[in-house]
Formats: sequence, structure tokens, C-alpha cells
Amino acid sequence: MKLTQLFLSAALMLFCASVSGAPAKLSPADEAAAFKAAGFKLKGKQWRACDDPSPSYTPGAVEEVRDVNGDGRPEVVLTEGSTSCYGNTGAGYSLLSKQADGSWKPISKGPGILTFLTTKGVGGWPDIEIGGPGFCFPVERWNGQKYVLQRHQYGGKPCRSK
Repeated sequence: MKLTQLFLSAALMLFCASVSGAPAKLSPADEAAAFKAAGFKLKGKQWRACDDPSPSYTPGAVEEVRDVNGDGRPEVVLTEGSTSCYGNTGAGYSLLSKQADGSWKPISKGPGILTFLTTKGVGGWPDIEIGGPGFCFPVERWNGQKYVLQRHQYGGKPCRSK
């Protein structure tokens, strides 16, 4: 009896872990609305914010979907790749938040690679590190209105002043 309970418990834990670990996905309508709100245009089958005709261009993509601020609604990170548009970083990001009315609101965007940190600003919004080439990356914190520069860090440690 105890062995059966052990196996059932293990199977339930595995099932719950696989369901909770499943990546979130946007519906086609939400995906289109998020890209449009971020300033992308659909050209053929590619979402583009940057007009880069080079073969190294990477069209817009949904990088991550999850509730980052704990309000019960998803946020989405969109990315696009182009050295022509984003310099040596070669990538740009847009962070958008789904609003109560179903629309998507741009929160932050720019050149770089967005990483959510465990430290938080106003309203439970996580700090964001904006990576790129080099060794000292800006970290921005939400002040209730927008993300603003809070510090610079590399490898989770503050950068030294020269």
C-alpha cells in the first residue's frame, strides 16, 4: 500500500512539474497585437521593426511570455536581430505588458539583451539587466512609471568606478 502511494505521489509530482514548467504561449491574436503595440509591422511572414535587408537580419520573435510583476496578466519580451539597427549588440528587445482591457502596453525597449533579475522595483516589477558587448551592463528598476537606470553590474556584482 505504501509503495503504491509512493509511486502515485512521484507520478503526480512529475506531472505537476512538467505542467508548471511548460512555457507560456500567446494566442495568434495576442501575438499580433503585442508586435503591433511594439511598433513592428508584418512583412510577408516576418514581424519587423527594423528595415534591415541584410542576410544576417533576424526577424521579430516572442522570446518569453510570463507574468513578471505578479498581477495575473502576462508580459512578453519580443526580440529582433540586426547590427544595422542595434549596433554591436546585434539585438533589440521590447517588453510589453497585457492590460486589464486586453491591450498591450510597451514598458521598455532598446538595443541589448534583456534579463530579468530577482531584485524588484515598485509594484513587484523585476529589475532588468540589459546585456550586450562589454563587461559592465546597465540595470534598470521600475519606478512606477518607467524603467530607469539604477546601477551597473557584471556577473551580478557592481562595476568598479575608475
